[in-house]
Amino acid sequence: GANKNSIKIIGEQTDNYAQGYFVYDSKKSGALTVSHLRFGPRPINSPYLVSQGNFVSCSQYSFIGRHRVLEFAKPGATVLLNSPFSPEETWKRFPKEWQTMAIEKKLKIFTIDASHVAKESGMGGRTNTVMQTCFFALSGVLPRDEAIEQIKKSIKKTYARKGDDVVQKNFKAVDNSLEGLREMKIPAQIEPDAHVVVPPSYEGANDFVKNVTAKIIAGDGDLLPVSAFPAMDGWPSGTTKYEKRNLADVIPVWDSSLCIQCNKCVTVCPHAAIRSKYYPEAEIANAPETFKSVAFKARNFPGNRFTIQVAPDDCTGCTLCSQVCPAKDKNNPGHKAIDMAEQPPLREAEGKNFDFFLSLPDPKRADMTSDVKGVQFMPPLIEFSGACAGCGETPYIKMLTQLLGDRLYVANATGCSSIYGGNLPTTPYTTDSFGRGPAWANSLFEDNAEFGFGMRLAVDEQTKIAEELLRSLQDQVGEEIVTAILGNEQKDEKSIAEQRERIADLRHKLGQIDSPDARRLIRYSNFLVKKSVWIIGGDGWAYDIGYGGVDHVLATGANVKILVLDTEVYSNTGGQASKSTPTGAIAKFAASGKRAPKKDLAHIAMQYGNIYVARVAIGARDNQFFNALKEAEAYDGPALIIAYSPCVAHGYDLGQGLAHQELAVKTGYWPLVRFNPMLAAEGKNPLKLDSPKPSVDVAEFMRLETRFKALERMNPEMAKELLNEARFQAAENYARYELLAKREWPLVPPVGAEQPDAPKPEVVVKTDDK
Repeated sequence: GANKNSIKIIGEQTDNYAQGYFVYDSKKSGALTVSHLRFGPRPINSPYLVSQGNFVSCSQYSFIGRHRVLEFAKPGATVLLNSPFSPEETWKRFPKEWQTMAIEKKLKIFTIDASHVAKESGMGGRTNTVMQTCFFALSGVLPRDEAIEQIKKSIKKTYARKGDDVVQKNFKAVDNSLEGLREMKIPAQIEPDAHVVVPPSYEGANDFVKNVTAKIIAGDGDLLPVSAFPAMDGWPSGTTKYEKRNLADVIPVWDSSLCIQCNKCVTVCPHAAIRSKYYPEAEIANAPETFKSVAFKARNFPGNRFTIQVAPDDCTGCTLCSQVCPAKDKNNPGHKAIDMAEQPPLREAEGKNFDFFLSLPDPKRADMTSDVKGVQFMPPLIEFSGACAGCGETPYIKMLTQLLGDRLYVANATGCSSIYGGNLPTTPYTTDSFGRGPAWANSLFEDNAEFGFGMRLAVDEQTKIAEELLRSLQDQVGEEIVTAILGNEQKDEKSIAEQRERIADLRHKLGQIDSPDARRLIRYSNFLVKKSVWIIGGDGWAYDIGYGGVDHVLATGANVKILVLDTEVYSNTGGQASKSTPTGAIAKFAASGKRAPKKDLAHIAMQYGNIYVARVAIGARDNQFFNALKEAEAYDGPALIIAYSPCVAHGYDLGQGLAHQELAVKTGYWPLVRFNPMLAAEGKNPLKLDSPKPSVDVAEFMRLETRFKALERMNPEMAKELLNEARFQAAENYARYELLAKREWPLVPPVGAEQPDAPKPEVVVKTDDK
């Protein structure tokens, strides 16, 4: 964004012709963007990438030695680096290759701790304004004072709608930037102890990852020939673990002496970068010196140890784990069992600790306890995605993969969840220690529900084929095993594990039978293990473009589950309003505040009576979401879970996302409900209201988010009117669910039950002369 503004300033405020071209990936956080900016006195007649620049800037210190930066610099070029160290220390940390290029090209290198300046200016981790200011100061394309004036004008134009506080923070960052700018004195010789760049390790990876994925990660994808890609339309899964993007300035540090082993930190982590395990004590005989371990507090596993471990290169530093941690030091309330600390000094040791942690055995799924804490010991089968730091969507998907493991089938609508879910060259959906993982596919925005319904039909048909073949081969494989396989209802992980053992035995027996049906059953036998089909997407899909399909699939009564990641806005395409956008919110296509109320998809779905429906918010009540997942999975029919998902489009630091979810529930803005048709079949009210009466004014929630408070600045009268409307809607929605939850059940006697005698109507006929 800052570079786009720079090109506009140069093109509009100088006599230069200007052109900008941006090469970037589509990850939501930590995306690598290369901005190619060209300007000069002559017309630019064609676009092309800059291979040799007079000015090269690098905004991420972690790119040093990892990406080709100095190679783009012309001899004598100016180089600007964002570094947390002094120029002298930065030089010493340069790899040998960088020092050599700097000396040979006679580069002029400047450093600034842009991250520190941004933080001190209230900008958090946003360094773009700081780096932009330094660019103008060093390039000389405009006089310094004029350049700063133009930068501030562009800031006001770009961020005015986000509020004056955002504008002022950017102004402060501009004013503070030049104070920290320092020139590096480049020695005539390289340092004798300069290290050599060690290429990333792809140990254990297949040839495709080593020869293709690795080159794309390194930024050399354009150099690959077409022949390097497979003819099949497939891509290896579980490859985000090779990226090691090293995005975080701070990472969590575990104080084992304070930890109560609640696993809350693991639950809320959007990137599966902090994890827990319990294991036999003998397993850590060869652990690294810095590896932490304490006795596991569980009666069922005496003698076991417990560890919380972070993946330092994969953490995004969102701070959610520290925010949610309930364990505090009584003598120092500011210290928790999970605190954030500077990443660089911890990176190497914690990297080794994480590698060792992964080598420890995973618990058996059959031993998984049926609660939030227990499911967090299961390996997450979506990890290190490119979702935004603090993303509100991914914790829901992560827990879904932990609960269901490799039995999970996902039909994913195009949107944020498809971008971070299948963003090549790497994929975050991964496999367990047996090499099994979820089946995932992305469909179009408008037909994902139908696509998932097709998955369900395909799974059911293949299960039917397997069962028919099994019955036909009963004499060869034995009646006992056939009866056991077909009679297992697979209601829990223990019975599913037993089913897997029977099928392994069955496959062994089938291998000894020389017949087409036996070979065919080997191919289909996997479908004798229960599968769970989930249709996942955002509110733009479920409420708007794909709503017809969602409604149709739910109405079929098929055993499909739908998870709606409700950000209340079209997040992936720039923050347009959707039918889920609430009253009073500013968004594209609702610039003056949305007047219409939010569509209540949950209440609509409840009208069918045979659909499991839940509204959840994992940051407010993680156990309520877990119960909804279990109940939806257990229900033999359609299920709809609508998950409140904080998003950067809401306009606040997502490190506060858990508090915002809590406030959304306390104000009645987001009532938590579960509608379970199985209860109705038992003669009980199917609706449970899981959140208490609103105790906080909804205005307290709305005023914390830019999407609401921006309207207050633009049009105070309209904001006041829509705030009152939002108050009424929140109260009305909660009252409606409360009324439904309190109804006596059943509403009418079931069909066939004895009906009470109805009183006979009294008929009176009167006449007169007229």
